[in-house]
Amino acid sequence: MTARVVRVTGSLVEARPMRESALFDLVRVGARGLLGEIVRLQGEVATIQVYEETAGLAVGEPVRSTGAALEAELGPGLLGSILDGVGRPLARVADQEGDFVLPGAEAVTLDPDRRFAFEATVQPGARVTGGDVVGLVEERPGFLHPILVPPRVSGIVAEVSSGSFGARDVVAALDDGQALTLAHRWPVREPRPVAEWLRGDRPFVTGQRVLDFLFPVAEGGSVALPGGFGTGKTVIEHSLAKWADADVVVFIGCGERGNEIADVLAELPALLDPRTGRSLIERAILVVNTSNMPVAAREASVQLGLTIAEYYRDLGQRVAVLADSLSRWAEALRELGARLGEMPGEEGYPTTLSDRIGKVFERAGRARVRGAPERQGAVTFIGALSPPGGDFSEPVTQAALRVAGTLWALDPALARQRHFPAVDWATSHSLHAEATAQWFVENTAEDWPELRRETSSLLRRDAELREVTALVGVEALQESDRLVLEAARIVREIVLSQSSFDPNDARSPVMKTHRLAALAIAFHRQGLAALERGTAFARLPIGELRQTMVRMRSAPDDALDELALHANALIDSMGREAEPEKEAAQ
Repeated sequence: MTARVVRVTGSLVEARPMRESALFDLVRVGARGLLGEIVRLQGEVATIQVYEETAGLAVGEPVRSTGAALEAELGPGLLGSILDGVGRPLARVADQEGDFVLPGAEAVTLDPDRRFAFEATVQPGARVTGGDVVGLVEERPGFLHPILVPPRVSGIVAEVSSGSFGARDVVAALDDGQALTLAHRWPVREPRPVAEWLRGDRPFVTGQRVLDFLFPVAEGGSVALPGGFGTGKTVIEHSLAKWADADVVVFIGCGERGNEIADVLAELPALLDPRTGRSLIERAILVVNTSNMPVAAREASVQLGLTIAEYYRDLGQRVAVLADSLSRWAEALRELGARLGEMPGEEGYPTTLSDRIGKVFERAGRARVRGAPERQGAVTFIGALSPPGGDFSEPVTQAALRVAGTLWALDPALARQRHFPAVDWATSHSLHAEATAQWFVENTAEDWPELRRETSSLLRRDAELREVTALVGVEALQESDRLVLEAARIVREIVLSQSSFDPNDARSPVMKTHRLAALAIAFHRQGLAALERGTAFARLPIGELRQTMVRMRSAPDDALDELALHANALIDSMGREAEPEKEAAQ
């Protein structure tokens, strides 16, 4: 008996009879074949979450179950793709439908006409299991894409062929009749299995000094990035996409404004990848669901992006997932929960909000993946949040903070001062600092952890003194306290601030970060010693040192040594001037 629509409420549709269906089965609704997913079953009545506009859908229209959950098509050809929340390539949909995605539009994720040169790496008779590499294709110039046995498949290779194939062409067959193609499918809500989770002791190097130095995140870690309107969340994510130490970037635009996503689509292809000199889009995948698209697809877009990221992790790649914004994703959960009649929690969000955010963040990680040859990969998750009014106490931000290993809190006051990145060092924190400290020591100098501690202490003391200064003025402070203010100002304005428009300052290697931080702390240490020996505060070379460090910040790598020598000479001179002043006083 054909199932029919019996009720329509916005994006939720009820249909009966659906006795043979299962929870989260994908369905086609109505004469137009709207894509939907079963989210509740009560007897023979199924409640369906439709991912498309339901206007015009009538009671009595047919409903057809596909018998499978929402899946991602994974294989060569994903890099450079721009997909909607359910995996349809927007460029191909535009060719078919025009400027708008019409209800019921169908388009497979991977281009059926694209061919790849497949080179087999296994021979007939070899036993293979899930995750084993059976061959290689060059997905992009210089990027070899291993072709994997799907996770739940195993057997003995009966035949295998090298040559030119499409994503769905059979390249190998197993003795039990199972066919292996270049691509395979995987349910988006099911995390892909790994052989072993690894300790996060290597940092995800971002190229942003305030993040790498004060609030590092481990490779495979997770970050909550909350900030109000205009605090620079999107600019930070653009900087991470270009400069962070990741092989593949997955950008998830979840419920953001259409013009903002349009800017991303225009800018990413124009950015040059510093590794290859070609377009950055060649190692990026965009999953886009703008604010004017159906709300239901927002939830699926995050799951789709994470599934794609896990696939590239299984290839042995380091993947950065940039989700903007999880607040819009949570709003979709709230709307759907209200339509389903679920018990509302704080501010109307579902009572399962914390659990569902936790499941998203827990899909990040660094792992030894299944299969041969042995490979390691990582998924680092950065989730942007847009708390209303910049209030970090609201439920979505608080739920994210409970599970994120690192907090990069953005301060609107710093943003108004044109301080970029506008990361609030008083609120932000990192649980990965100790685990990653040894890597920084090995790649910079042994004093990296001590510099970090002293810098944090200096910034805390600076905040206290600025409150006092606002009441009594700088002149009322002791000279040692005035030195704290000047040293902290150097840290804030030179060490922790960068210019995304300066080619030499948009990205800061960890050694350059160490040099600048070491100079700032050395100035504070030597300045205190000079003041104790009798040097007048006015004689400290603060202005010249600041100018030298500003030049260092914007200098190319080959000019850093000379500027660093000059800065160190200025700092050393503070101690030598104290003795003549003492003799003159005597």
